[in-house]
Amino acid sequence: MKILFLGDVVGSVGRTIVNKYLKQIQEDEKIDITILNGENAAHGKGITSRIYRQFMEIGVDVITLGNHAFSKGELLTTMVECPNLVRPMNLLPADIGKSVVVKEVCGLKVAIINLCGVIFLDRVEKTPYECMDKILQDVDADIYFVDLHAEATAEKQTFWHNYRDCVQVVVGTHTHVQTADECVIEGSAYITDVGMCGAYDSILGRDKEEVISHVVHGEFTHYTPAKGEGLLCGVVIDIDENTKKATEIKRIQIRPTN
Repeated sequence: MKILFLGDVVGSVGRTIVNKYLKQIQEDEKIDITILNGENAAHGKGITSRIYRQFMEIGVDVITLGNHAFSKGELLTTMVECPNLVRPMNLLPADIGKSVVVKEVCGLKVAIINLCGVIFLDRVEKTPYECMDKILQDVDADIYFVDLHAEATAEKQTFWHNYRDCVQVVVGTHTHVQTADECVIEGSAYITDVGMCGAYDSILGRDKEEVISHVVHGEFTHYTPAKGEGLLCGVVIDIDENTKKATEIKRIQIRPTN
């Protein structure tokens, strides 16, 4: 089994580059299931049901979110119309949508799980450990795939090491910068951050001049996604269908050619 996961999609540039390369990657890598983090897909913060449907139409199977899950208020009422959209289990409000989706892939049940870290993130009511323990108790699956949306590298690594005996994949999202620490240990695959799909010449996908104006000069600014050519970041994970263990994780990064 081959799983493709694409990192945080930021704004229209991110959506465009995913649309441009997704089919090619799926064909070249012989992908069986495609997952992406779409929490920044709508103008840099949040997602809408319309964008959700667009991703489904181009071949995405499941979309995970993060701390900006409900930045577009529409989702509070339309998430019920998005069955393959997964929100962090420990993010408030906790009673909207679902945090686990189970898909049958290559004859196996794959649980796609979304959790938030607690360090430097707001509106998180439970630790990811409390949530993961409950999921392992309640959700019957052959493969557990976790998108841990968190800021601190140590928090992500600690979570993975705590669960690597029973979880086949933990991918980190949120910081938008792809890390080079992908590894497989004893059948469990991990990377601290998958990176983003967004504008290459930017600050985490955001307009760099706006960020500089705010951070350096203290000016009030709006959150504006950057324009220009796109960067696509992701990982491909191989799962042995017989042992139900991860055997390889490979980074993907597509940059502008100039």
